[in-house]
Amino acid sequence: PEWADTATFVEHYGRELLEQSANCVVVTGKRGGGTTLAACVVLSTTRVDVNGVVRRHLGARKASFAPMDTATGETGMEYGGITPVGLPGDWPVLVDSAVVDLPYVLVGSGRRRGKLLVPGKAFAELPGAEVLEGLGVA
Repeated sequence: PEWADTATFVEHYGRELLEQSANCVVVTGKRGGGTTLAACVVLSTTRVDVNGVVRRHLGARKASFAPMDTATGETGMEYGGITPVGLPGDWPVLVDSAVVDLPYVLVGSGRRRGKLLVPGKAFAELPGAEVLEGLGVA
């Protein structure tokens, strides 16, 4: 638990693990009066292209990171530990193709105190998963 934070984890276990780690963030897409919640999974060395790839893919007029209370309330997970495993079944789970290409990926467990080690290809098989090129940008 004391090494679960990404910066502390990398300091303790080595920088090379950053190349095999992914972040899962919750985003909102808005169009008209409707709002769509989605999860985005990208390598830890990149950031989610919210205003480009995500906005276009969700067909939204505006896309942004979900507020912390929305992300935790809708997922039932701790902020900073959100995982794509176990999300609501109707959510799109957008996965960067670079994540799927890795043999194994370290990702949050739903709680800040732990991580999951998951085969990269397994992310493409999650309910609602859609693999996208360029979702994570440097």
